[in-house]
Amino acid sequence: MSKESTDYFGLNIPFMQFIGLQPEDFSPQLTRTRLPWRADLTNSRGDIHGGTLMSALDLTLSAAARANDTATSMATIDMTSHFLAPARGTVVFEATCLRMGRSIAFCEGRALSEDGELLVTATATFKVMRPR
Repeated sequence: MSKESTDYFGLNIPFMQFIGLQPEDFSPQLTRTRLPWRADLTNSRGDIHGGTLMSALDLTLSAAARANDTATSMATIDMTSHFLAPARGTVVFEATCLRMGRSIAFCEGRALSEDGELLVTATATFKVMRPR
């Protein structure tokens, strides 16, 4: 793994760098990240661990909210995930912000296999943290 810091849409997030999440697209219409499969991210069956998928979704969902106002940061209030299929290879995460209010943002996203199979759906609510 590279010792250089990865730019997660304007933020340095060491844990995302540790798991190998790669930022791709960042706009109010769609935010996308990618997680290459690695053996050290798997569970006892060899699938990417659900906690790893949720962590990557959390970042991608919060980035979708931040795409509406890059001066903000997000604090997760609530996140719900539905696991539909095991992740056995590289995973692509996509998210959009449904509503960005002054203090709360509502987002939805999903995790897909590289061939487009839906693996996980997620919704999240974030507290919008504005600079003082």
